[in-house]
Amino acid sequence: MWRSLASNMLTVLIAALFLLGGLILWGQSQYQAEGPLDSAICLRVERGSNMVRVSRDLEAQGAVSSGTIFRLGAKYSEKTAQLKAGSFLVEPGASMEQIMGEITQSGASTCGTEIVYRIGVTRTQAEVRELDPATNKFVEKAEFILGEGDVPSEYTETRQEADTRYRIALAEGVTSWQVVEALKAMDVLAGAPGERPGEGLLAPDSYEVTPGTERAAVLAEMQQRQQMRINAAWEGRASDAAVTSPEEMLILASIIEKETGVAEERGMVASVFTNRLNRGMRLQTDPTVIYGVTKGEGTLGRGLRQSELRKATPWNTYVIEGLPPTPIANPGMASLEAAVNPETTGYVFFVADGTGGHAFAETLDQHNRNVAKWREIEAQRQQNN
Repeated sequence: MWRSLASNMLTVLIAALFLLGGLILWGQSQYQAEGPLDSAICLRVERGSNMVRVSRDLEAQGAVSSGTIFRLGAKYSEKTAQLKAGSFLVEPGASMEQIMGEITQSGASTCGTEIVYRIGVTRTQAEVRELDPATNKFVEKAEFILGEGDVPSEYTETRQEADTRYRIALAEGVTSWQVVEALKAMDVLAGAPGERPGEGLLAPDSYEVTPGTERAAVLAEMQQRQQMRINAAWEGRASDAAVTSPEEMLILASIIEKETGVAEERGMVASVFTNRLNRGMRLQTDPTVIYGVTKGEGTLGRGLRQSELRKATPWNTYVIEGLPPTPIANPGMASLEAAVNPETTGYVFFVADGTGGHAFAETLDQHNRNVAKWREIEAQRQQNN
């Protein structure tokens, strides 16, 4: 009798183990399977939240088929304590496993609202925008010029939200003084910027920051990225480059950056200055003269005067031979590469052509004709205004 009872219990136990194993395998397959979500959502995880709240939110939004399996998956993968606060983009069909990875890894928000500080040549603009998960495009909520006028309520309210993301977008051609002054005006940052970095030593790029990030730390990262770019561009230089050092490359690149905003023209503009340097001709470029007037502290806001074109300064390339002593702005990677890998042309002149680009010439006669056309365009525009 006892043997029969023991045998029956053993059979039941084995069956139970098989059943449990089957349930575990089924739960694992559900955890890893494609999810039921039809369109993307932005999942917001509040500070102090937990897996129970998150799983209920996911269930309510139709992102998971079972909050229980989601929580068990977090437990067995030992990720329950790794939950991060923030706003996370959940793609259509995302599995529970994929969602778990999104909300427990870096903690960097991938959707929701962000504030972008755009440091431009003429102004610094703050932009409040929110990602629309359905289109994966940002919708602008507010924008304003930093340090001018009233601050929109959308900005103030967004600054108070814990999961707001912050980014600094630095444009090509901005001076180091402009960057430092812009960072001073950003209330998301902390601390003094320290000594102003040398001209040209800050990389135009996008920088993620968090509230309380030190201004000096942001400038240090900008300098580190620019140095890496300088090293890479110099290493890839052409053997017949007109410049003889990374410092000269940086100076020439800054002039190229200020002379054209058309990406396709950088190589040709570089060829003009390279040809002039090789022929012993003065560079005769207005942006260097302007830098001699402003020292990079703000914009000139008007045209150059004849007296300024004739006045001797270290940066007046109508007067001095060769390159000026320092860069005149912070150039991007494309201008750095163009400075040491210019296009091969016979051009030694260029002037605006009215389209945003330039007309290039090999001879003074050709250049004078291009200048006459440009003056006609200017005169016509003045009449229309």
